Amino acid sequence: MSSIRPKLQPRSFQCWASHPIPAAKRQRPGSDGVTQRSHEVPQNATSERSAIVALGGLISLAVGIGIGRFVYTPILPAMVAELGLSKSNAGLIASANFAGYLVGALLAAGSGLPGTRRFWLLAGLAGSAATTAAMAFVQTMPAFAVLRFLGGAASALVLVFTTTLLLDFMMSRGRPGFNAVLFAGVGIGIATSAVLVSLLSAAGQDWSALWLASGLVSAFGAFAAAKMIPADEAVSILKRSGSALIVGRRLLCLILAYGLFGFGYIITATFLVAFVRETPDTRRLEPVVWIVFGLAAAPSVALWNWLARRLSISYAFALAALVEAVGVVAIVVWPTYVGVFITSICVGGTFMGLTALGLIRGRELAHGDPRKVLALMTSAFGLGQILGPSFAGFLFDHLSSFAIPSFLAAAALALAAALVLT
Repeated sequence: MSSIRPKLQPRSFQCWASHPIPAAKRQRPGSDGVTQRSHEVPQNATSERSAIVALGGLISLAVGIGIGRFVYTPILPAMVAELGLSKSNAGLIASANFAGYLVGALLAAGSGLPGTRRFWLLAGLAGSAATTAAMAFVQTMPAFAVLRFLGGAASALVLVFTTTLLLDFMMSRGRPGFNAVLFAGVGIGIATSAVLVSLLSAAGQDWSALWLASGLVSAFGAFAAAKMIPADEAVSILKRSGSALIVGRRLLCLILAYGLFGFGYIITATFLVAFVRETPDTRRLEPVVWIVFGLAAAPSVALWNWLARRLSISYAFALAALVEAVGVVAIVVWPTYVGVFITSICVGGTFMGLTALGLIRGRELAHGDPRKVLALMTSAFGLGQILGPSFAGFLFDHLSSFAIPSFLAAAALALAAALVLT
C-alpha cells in the first residue's frame, strides 16, 4: 500500500523556517507535578529586540541591494554626459554587476563557504560599500566592470545571508510580521540613493562625487546594521550535499519564467533615469523618478505576498508579471509625465515581489535539496539580468531608441506569466 505524504503549501515568507514555540511560552513540569512557566522574557522586550533586528535587516538590504546594486541607475546619466559613455558601454557595466551577483548568489547557495552566515553578511556589506566608493576613483571600462562585478557579488551575499539569518531569527521568536519590514529595505535604499544623488547633482557635484557619497552612506549603514544584527551560531555554514534534485515540468516552467522576468525588468531598471533625461518632455522628472521607483518597491513584497495568500503564488506571480509588462512599455508608448509615473510605479512595485514569489514557489515545487532549486533559479534570473542591459544598450546605439528592447522585455514578462500558470 502506498504511503501518503502531506503536501506542503508554503504561502508566505513564513514558510522559509519552522515555527518553534517562542521562549516566553515554553513550559516545564514543576516538582509538584503542576506545569510551571520557566523564566520568561517580557513580551515587550522580545518585541523591542525583534524590531531592532528587523531594522538592522532593513538597513542591510538598503545598503547591499538598494544602494550597492541599484545606485548605478541614477548616476548613469551623469557618467554618460561627463565621460562620454555609449549606451553599449553603460549596458556592459550593468551586466558586469549582474554577472557578479550571479556568482555571489551561487556561492552563497552552495556548500563551499566556511564561517557563519553573519560573517558573510557583514563581509558583503563591507564589500558593497567599498566597491561603491571605489567607483569614484577609476575612469576606464575594465576598472568599472571589475568593481561592479565585485559589488554585485557582495550584494548577493548580503541578500542571501540577511534573509536566511533574519527570517530564522524572526520565526524562532514568533515574530513573522517583522518580515515585511525587512524586505522594505530594498525600496528604501533605492529611494535614499535617489534623494542623495538628486541633492548632490543639484549642488553641482560630478559623477565621481555621487559614487563616493553613496559609498560613504553605505559604510555608515553597514556599521549600523552590524550593531543591530544578532550573532549567528558559531559553526560553519558548510552543508551536507542533500538529496538529488528532481526538476519536473512545473518547476522547469517556473525556472524559465524566472529567467524571463530577470530579462524583462532589468532593462527598465537600468536605463529608466537615462531615458527620462534624454526625453525633452520628461527631463524635469529626473530628480524624482528613481525616488518614486524606490517608494513603490518598499511595500511591494508585503502586497504581493498578501495577494498570493488569496489567489495562489502562481496567479500572483502571473499578475505581477503582467503589471510589470505594462510598466515596461508605458514609458516608450507615453513618453510623458503620466508614462514615467506608470513605469516607475508598475516596475518598482513588482520587481521585488516577483523575486520573492518566484523563490517561494520554487521551494514549494522542490523535490530534494531546496538550495539546489535556489541555485537553478538564481542562474536563470542572473542570465536574464546579464543579457538585458547589454542587449538594450547595443540596440540603442544602433537605433537611438529603447522601444524595441522595451517591447521585447514586455513580451518576455507576458511569456513568464503564461509559463508559471502551466
